[in-house]
Amino acid sequence: MTTSTSLVYLIALPLFGATVLLLAGRRADKWGHILGTAMSASAFAVGVYQLTQMLGRTNESRPVTQKLFEWISVGSFNVDAGLMLDQLSICFVLLITGVGTLIHIYSISYMSHDHDRRRFFAYLNLFIAAMLLLVLGNSYLNLYVGWEGVGLASYLLIGFWNQKPAYATASKKAFVMNRIGDMGLSFAIMIAFATLGTVSFDGVKAASEHASTAALTAIGIMLLVAATGKSAQFPLQAWLGDAMAGPTPVSALIHAATMVTAGVYLITRSNFIFDAAPTAQLLVVIVGAITLLFGALIGTAKDDIKKALAASTMSQIGYMILGAGLGPVGYAFAIMHLLTHGFFKAGMFLGAGSVMHGMNDEVNMRKYGALRKYMPITFATFGLGYLAILGVPPFAGFYSKDKIIETAFNAGGNKGIILGIVTLLGAGITAFYMTRVMILTFTGKSRWDDEVHPHESPLLMWLPMAILAVGSVTSGFLLSNGDALVNWLAPLFAEHGEHAERLQPMVVSLLALAVVAVGIAIAFFKYSRQEVLAIAPENVSVFTKIARQDLMQDKFNEAVFMRPGQLLTSALVKTDEAVIDGAVRGVGQMALGSGSVLRGIQTGFVRSYAALILVGAALLIAAIWMVTQ
Repeated sequence: MTTSTSLVYLIALPLFGATVLLLAGRRADKWGHILGTAMSASAFAVGVYQLTQMLGRTNESRPVTQKLFEWISVGSFNVDAGLMLDQLSICFVLLITGVGTLIHIYSISYMSHDHDRRRFFAYLNLFIAAMLLLVLGNSYLNLYVGWEGVGLASYLLIGFWNQKPAYATASKKAFVMNRIGDMGLSFAIMIAFATLGTVSFDGVKAASEHASTAALTAIGIMLLVAATGKSAQFPLQAWLGDAMAGPTPVSALIHAATMVTAGVYLITRSNFIFDAAPTAQLLVVIVGAITLLFGALIGTAKDDIKKALAASTMSQIGYMILGAGLGPVGYAFAIMHLLTHGFFKAGMFLGAGSVMHGMNDEVNMRKYGALRKYMPITFATFGLGYLAILGVPPFAGFYSKDKIIETAFNAGGNKGIILGIVTLLGAGITAFYMTRVMILTFTGKSRWDDEVHPHESPLLMWLPMAILAVGSVTSGFLLSNGDALVNWLAPLFAEHGEHAERLQPMVVSLLALAVVAVGIAIAFFKYSRQEVLAIAPENVSVFTKIARQDLMQDKFNEAVFMRPGQLLTSALVKTDEAVIDGAVRGVGQMALGSGSVLRGIQTGFVRSYAALILVGAALLIAAIWMVTQ
């Protein structure tokens, strides 16, 4: 590895912006949004510069490192605060800062009337800085600092309008559920140090070649637990829908380019652990398969446009997790889908914000309709993202999601058949609910109230949407052309092996397109040929009722974890009061009782004290006499 002196600027610039905006207070209200956007854009410029430098070096010399200072040195536990930029982390750096900067630009207009816009941009900068530290840290411990920083920043952003109790509750829910997942990362770091003697990526990779399968499996499972929290995967996915309480730019930032991608990064970065721990790797596949269906099914019943997109994010991250669990052949395709998803999902979230901007902040799609006439730019950009997520050629998702479906089919045996069917089914359901979103929002008859006057968003909002739409069209082709991304990432993974080819790529693509066509057709006949009610009907199937309640995930968590936890806590409190506090109170009562008895001899009469002295002296003399005999 070579060294670089400029890596620190990637983190320092947005961190500087956050610091200035938080410390300057109201004095920065007039220019805070400009500074915040400039710091994010500057970090993107540094990232582009680093990419150009990296392209000019050979594969072996492309990774660069920078030691900041010696962080921990206790016995054999030595950790430097250091940064590492390689072929994997540069992908995330450009996505985080590039899409993040577009979201900053969008937010200038979207948050223009908010009294605390300066503070909002400070939190955005803090989020960018924390996410950059997460992907640039050269050890699991450095990554952990960024990991927790992202958790804090997401809490601040989701609950930005915390004067509304529901929003404050949503931010708290996201924070608590992520802390549960974070325990997995903590345990993984502890196990790595205890069994391998190091927590640096290079050290763990070298030590894993001689480590026991049991130790690597334990580390892998704990890393997966961490990933399920940050990336909203089963069983820690319940926070994602509620996170829509935050301003829409936050939804685009968290759900497209940053926080929910952290789990995918953690698994792909730890590829050497999962490759050597088949059980942990299988669990990764299972979690991804469950979540991609889980999120898709929830998306079919959501009338809130942002929550429908949130369910979609959960599902698409499930595809990435599944791809990463398929081993060396799947890592690059997982990252490819992550990058293309960053474009089209960020664009759709910003499009949802644009619709809300023109509809007096209404989020219920049943009160939309016919908006393509009033918001043509939003319709066009959102529509390109819609085609990309469906995997329609030549849009981005066709190149990335189809590759994961193909890899799933080629996994071999019954496993390949099951995973292939699951991924195809997810694609069909995605086509259904995303077509439903398009129809309810942009087509048909208008269903909004008379006081609503839809209109197109201003330039600073639709320009980022247009740029992201270009990425939705071109990114898949650019990343897959000549296996560009696969070859770029190949040096970081163990052999980029190939599964036995059960289905030709063309066959997989035709199957996927057929399933997508079926999903589109069902949504079309259900929502275009029938009247859409402005109020959701109550007389619906049991499945729809369950899907509206997020497949009962909150009720399950309440019944299985919260209520038993409350009972356990109550029992522990009573035990503490009866046993521990009781013992302490007993000692105190004994002291008081003894004092009461001894107080009886404190009469205040000299004759009583003289008598006691006489008795004491007599007893002392008697004791001495008995001892000396």
